[in-house]
Amino acid sequence: MDIKREPPKKTKQYVIIGAGLVGIVIVSLAVTRLQPAAPTVERGTLWMDTVKHGDMVRSVNAPGTLEPVNIQIVSALTSGRVEQLPVLPGVSVTSGTLLVKLVNPDEQNTELQDEQSLNGAYSNLTTLKSTLAQQQLGQQNLIAQTKANYLDAQRQANVDDSLAKVHLVSNNDVQKAHDVLNQLDSQMKIQQAQLQQMQTTQTEQIQLAQQQVEGLKRIVDNQKARVASMDVYAPVAGQLQTLGTPQLQLGQYVTQGTQLATIMQPGQLKAVLHVADTQAKDVVPGQQATIDLHNNTIVKGHVMRTDPSSQGGTITVEVAIDDPLPKGTRSDIAVDGTIQIENLRNVLYVGRPGFGQPDQQVGIFKITPNKGEANRVNVQLGAASVSTIVVKSGLSVGDSVIISDMSQYDNVSRVRIK
Repeated sequence: MDIKREPPKKTKQYVIIGAGLVGIVIVSLAVTRLQPAAPTVERGTLWMDTVKHGDMVRSVNAPGTLEPVNIQIVSALTSGRVEQLPVLPGVSVTSGTLLVKLVNPDEQNTELQDEQSLNGAYSNLTTLKSTLAQQQLGQQNLIAQTKANYLDAQRQANVDDSLAKVHLVSNNDVQKAHDVLNQLDSQMKIQQAQLQQMQTTQTEQIQLAQQQVEGLKRIVDNQKARVASMDVYAPVAGQLQTLGTPQLQLGQYVTQGTQLATIMQPGQLKAVLHVADTQAKDVVPGQQATIDLHNNTIVKGHVMRTDPSSQGGTITVEVAIDDPLPKGTRSDIAVDGTIQIENLRNVLYVGRPGFGQPDQQVGIFKITPNKGEANRVNVQLGAASVSTIVVKSGLSVGDSVIISDMSQYDNVSRVRIK
């Protein structure tokens, strides 16, 4: 008779399987906790700097050009055709150098007509003076005749008065003699008043005619000046910058007001910088500046004016140059200017990263000493200068950081430095 046996126990097998599962779990957890392999960066391609503490000069940098401080613009006072161009741009001129000679026959004809009008006015004035003088002489002659008649009548009245006393003449004749005397006296007074009025009127007539002559003289002088202005001379000494815009050509006709030339006084140049409007808010007149002429020369200056409006995202800043410029320095050459905004004292600062903006929080790779690697840390930045920036938090004095562009490693928090 067969006896049913119990199946062998699988405890040992279960223990082995369980241990294997636990091992798998432990290995899995260990694998998941492993950091991904850090990418490697060549040390020679990195730009590094060390965090410092102390005073930091805050400044802004901007490109620009040298331009004349004072530009003398010469414009055409009359229209005309370009007849001569004795000089060309780039040469030095003195006050009185002939720049352009214009020709306009209409202006010359107008001058002749104005001179004829002036001569006619002179003739009219002479004729008027002669006529008025004759009238005055005629009136004076009439007064003289009336005065002579008055004296005769006065003598006759005196005689009649004497004869009347001895009854040799009638009272009627005496009265008649006195009436004639009174009439002549009244005539003489009226004629004298007429002479005085005539003299006053003659003075006014001569003054009006004289004023007409003076007005025509001014017209002639002005027209002569217009004709003379067709020979265009340099008003000041300096360097001839331009001769028309575009360049004047022989035979070209220019209208009144056309810009014929610009003259720059040598040695008087200023730097015109174009500062980003985000940086120009703190730029004010009087701040110190340096100008790099790109010929191994740096000159000092100061801000003298800032443009009130922005153009193309930049503000125009004019810098007066205080140091003497090297001989031969010309306008329109490209320069770089650095304007000192302020001196920040006792601040934490580092070289300005190419990816960091003022008052922003950015991720910067901080180098771990003696490990050949760098880890990303969050850093709060502050005020910025041309090459340095304030560190508000996230770094300490002596920390070495990578300040070159690391945007290609934005997806990792650690890099190895080879």
